[in-house]
Amino acid sequence: MTSHSMTRRGFVAAVGAAGLAGAAAQHPQPNILWLTCEDIGPQIGAYGDKYADTPTLDRLAARGMIYRNAWSNAPVCAPARTQIISGMYANSTGSEHMRSMTRLPEGMRMYPCYLRDAGYYASNNAKEDYNLEHTGKVWDESSAKAHWRNRQPGQPFFAVFNFLGTHESQVRKRPHTWIHDPAKVRVPAYHPDTIEVRQDWAEYYDNITDMDKQAGDLLKQLEEDGLADSTIVFFYGDHGAGMPRSKRWPYNTGLHVPLIMHVPEKFRQLAPQEYKPGGASDRMVAFVDLGPTVISLAGVKPPAHMQGSAFAGAYPGPERQYNYGLRGRMDERYDCVRSVRDRRYVYLRQYMPHLIYGQHISYMFETPTTQVWKRLYDEGKLKPPQTYFWEPKPPEELYDLQNDPDEVNNLASSPEHRDVLERLRKAERDWVRSVRDVGLLPEAEIHSRSKDSTPYDMGHDERRYPMERVLATAELASSLKPNAAGELVKALDDTDSAVRYWAAMGLLMGGAEGVRAAAAPLRKALGDAAPSVRVVAAEALGRFGGAEDLDQAVKTLIELAPPGKNGVYVAMAALNAIDRLGEKGKPARQALKGMSAADPSAPKRTAEYVPRLLKDLVGEK
Repeated sequence: MTSHSMTRRGFVAAVGAAGLAGAAAQHPQPNILWLTCEDIGPQIGAYGDKYADTPTLDRLAARGMIYRNAWSNAPVCAPARTQIISGMYANSTGSEHMRSMTRLPEGMRMYPCYLRDAGYYASNNAKEDYNLEHTGKVWDESSAKAHWRNRQPGQPFFAVFNFLGTHESQVRKRPHTWIHDPAKVRVPAYHPDTIEVRQDWAEYYDNITDMDKQAGDLLKQLEEDGLADSTIVFFYGDHGAGMPRSKRWPYNTGLHVPLIMHVPEKFRQLAPQEYKPGGASDRMVAFVDLGPTVISLAGVKPPAHMQGSAFAGAYPGPERQYNYGLRGRMDERYDCVRSVRDRRYVYLRQYMPHLIYGQHISYMFETPTTQVWKRLYDEGKLKPPQTYFWEPKPPEELYDLQNDPDEVNNLASSPEHRDVLERLRKAERDWVRSVRDVGLLPEAEIHSRSKDSTPYDMGHDERRYPMERVLATAELASSLKPNAAGELVKALDDTDSAVRYWAAMGLLMGGAEGVRAAAAPLRKALGDAAPSVRVVAAEALGRFGGAEDLDQAVKTLIELAPPGKNGVYVAMAALNAIDRLGEKGKPARQALKGMSAADPSAPKRTAEYVPRLLKDLVGEK
């Protein structure tokens, strides 16, 4: 762009970038190195795990500090990393669903952009996996060759290295020679104690040891380049353990990650106030805080739109009382969960308690632990708490992490914990309101309502998103209160389709009695203008209505199933509903044979999900 053709917005941005660089240059800027890996919880020696073998990370922790209460905000890679790159909660930006694609409002950028404005060379080696479109040029280099060594002489760097060998897919690689003895594994209370489970957990630890060596190699390169004394180093996992019931679940086991921070003496003034080599911090930190923190370390004030809080640097933010987690669609299966934790307790709000925890996600079922666990359940060979994963959920869950780290003893109905439950319930509701949680919308409507803007903008427009009505109906629907049917029937006539969606969902979740009492309004809802409402009404009538209701329900779901006609998100919802009809859905399964799975308008990364559902339903790929 020439000086004559530069737009006013471009001129302002250029001046702003120069100002950032100038402000940051007033003080020496540290190099920043992020070492991150896939799918691990705090199963490393520095966190007290005696079974782990992680000498590199243990030495880093001895020179630095660990965070005991670090959360990833989402228990699976794409939404978790989306919250890092944006500094914003995924349920605020409409990006909570696995491999979806939305965008940020104009003026909001991904955190490396602010570092580059401040003069940093920003490199990523090499995983991105965001549910948000890039906001201009994000990285100076993002590839398998990205490295701080590619920067200009003397230029400060921010470098990310992602270790992939601890990913869920690597836990199930066979043949394998185990280094950690499977006989010495601590099997969590929710898993059955079988050889398959023990081998998967042992291989999980073997992979962490291999990753530890890779981290050591990079730290050695830093030493060889004479940069160790001028580089702040972070290590963290991208969400909890890659084992089933940890990964994809917003329990503490799915969200708790190791986070180690080392600040060299030269930049000790930028360290957190509580920083002490070899120490540990109880501060509540989360992935939304990482972007603001590195921007603050670079000497720049984090942008006001970021919802995270810097915990180090020149502009530290306030410490919050809670960490927050979420679960939306996981691959081809829908769900809606929110979670909150303080330093001792974790609370989960299930907005779709009628769904079992262990829905059939094809990728998860490739793990031997998942297969043997489900088989033993089907054979009736398990007892609680190993049975819970394959059964419907309670509306609320509360766990004492101090006395129940495996989160199997639900205290939600405990009179002694009533005050804790109400406090964390309020914290969850306050958070949902504060971020204008658009994840309470059907996924199709996140996109349709924000077609000419963004989900964030739409979520902050009361005309397009009457959130209080939607939230109130979602809470009532998922409460499973037996006397809720009358209010839900009234809500079926609401002017907003998301309210009608949750009203139909509540009747469905209420079971046969509620559906039969509300059969007439649900039949009317089969013709609703909103496809997502029609899907839920059809499932409710198909499962709990009479023969004529089943016939109409099947016809409705068949009509809504083709992705090329109604979009991939409506299609996935309809196919899931057909699956839940069981044998009653057999006519629909027959009609689906040969159906095209293509939706040219869908994000490329969602293309595999409809074929997976069709394979489950009719055996077609």
